[in-house]
Amino acid sequence: MDIDLGFAEKRDDANWLTNRYFPSKLGGQPAWLELDSLPPPSQLQCSKCKAPKSFLAQLYAPYEDDFNFHRSIYVFLCRNPDCQQAQSAGNFTVLRSQLPLKNKFFSEEDPDDEGDPLPAIPCLKKLCAACGCHAPHACAKCKAIHYCSAEHQRAHWPRHKLNCGSSAEVTREALIKVEFPEFEIVMDSNPTKASEDDKDDDARLAEFQELEASGKTGDLSNVSEAEMDKYFGNTAAADDKTFRQFKKQTAAEPEQIVRYKRGGQPLWITDTARTVADQLQPLPNCKRCGGARQFEFQIMPQTLTLLDDENLDWGVLAVYTCAKSCPIEGYEEELLIKQDIVAEEQS
Repeated sequence: MDIDLGFAEKRDDANWLTNRYFPSKLGGQPAWLELDSLPPPSQLQCSKCKAPKSFLAQLYAPYEDDFNFHRSIYVFLCRNPDCQQAQSAGNFTVLRSQLPLKNKFFSEEDPDDEGDPLPAIPCLKKLCAACGCHAPHACAKCKAIHYCSAEHQRAHWPRHKLNCGSSAEVTREALIKVEFPEFEIVMDSNPTKASEDDKDDDARLAEFQELEASGKTGDLSNVSEAEMDKYFGNTAAADDKTFRQFKKQTAAEPEQIVRYKRGGQPLWITDTARTVADQLQPLPNCKRCGGARQFEFQIMPQTLTLLDDENLDWGVLAVYTCAKSCPIEGYEEELLIKQDIVAEEQS
């Protein structure tokens, strides 16, 4: 089965990344697909610290059936370091949304990508000025700006107070505090095949360290030399074949941030038996239809180099969705499995 790879690219005009153009994107604000039944703030609130989760990424991934003509998967996470646990995705939320070709929000015609981009299709609900999620609370003074939470109102206030009560527009600069840097995710259906040569471990390690020095290994750049020896040393205990395979499969395209393989298997970064087995067995069924879930895509460690947040850390984020992509209204929660690079030591 072919694998599609996703790469991060900057857009000169962020309007190309709005919902009108059905984007795949990293960071910024979510480009909502279903524009009426938005997820409530409570659904995107961290269960541990109660803070609103941040939008990480979305992938436009339509199916070929009547009720999946448009389909997007959204990933959110809590950035609080205290809410991040090794080999646990408890601080993440994944949402699926889909629409038929004929719907009340978008034209049946393909969006025109010539000339200047048009503005976003407006949501039927108020959106948070800080994060772009459903915002039931208005600024008490001007009533013109809305927020999803008190936390985001406080984060946005240093900028909003300059224009509160005036007709001035809120600038993108005002939103940086709670947003990740924004990139388009450009999918490549014909990625370069990984080399199948028989380089020895010394040659592979040299290549890896060259990528590490250039900042192209994402989270892997945090692995110490001692930890690398666990993978590339001469002892039997250091022989992590899964990690070697991960490095081999990604070497040809080291800047990939997404691997899409619907119905396939994730490219794990280390032995699953020592890390994510408890998360995978049993794999929970779809909450809506009760049917099986399947792997759809993964977010790679290289993504971490783009987020400008040193508190975040992961090896692989694997997203599983309803295999039938069953009919829904609004947004349905799906499943994410988080695998860290080095397994926790057993006591």
